[in-house]
Amino acid sequence: MELLQKKNIIINSKAKAKEEIIREIGQVLCDSGYVEASYIEGMLARENTFSTNIGNGIAIPHGVEAVKSKIINSGIAVMVFPEGVTWNEDAVKIVIGIAGKGDEHLDILANIADKLSTEQAVEDMIHSSVDEIYATFTGK
Repeated sequence: MELLQKKNIIINSKAKAKEEIIREIGQVLCDSGYVEASYIEGMLARENTFSTNIGNGIAIPHGVEAVKSKIINSGIAVMVFPEGVTWNEDAVKIVIGIAGKGDEHLDILANIADKLSTEQAVEDMIHSSVDEIYATFTGK
């Protein structure tokens, strides 16, 4: 199974509460067969104990250790908020839901950090199409 599917890239998202975004992006991972539904609660638990806002306008919600067994296949989902959303007092414009099986989450995080390491890269992605975002993450 591909790590990222085009149907899991949602551009021009409208601002909403952080918890609602986490549930929505978790549901995308679930609907695509990456995780069991209970993984979503683990994503919310992670956010409640440790913010997944990594700076530079990016948040990477993912589950706590206790729900790692609920991951069926590694996968990501991307939501782009051109107007930004408030994430623990900071503005976030790109939210990437992550489900990494085993140690694959480290490779996924490294790939995201590499692709979105500069403010310009983040700004470019905010204005990208689904196909362009897909190509950025997959090289296809």
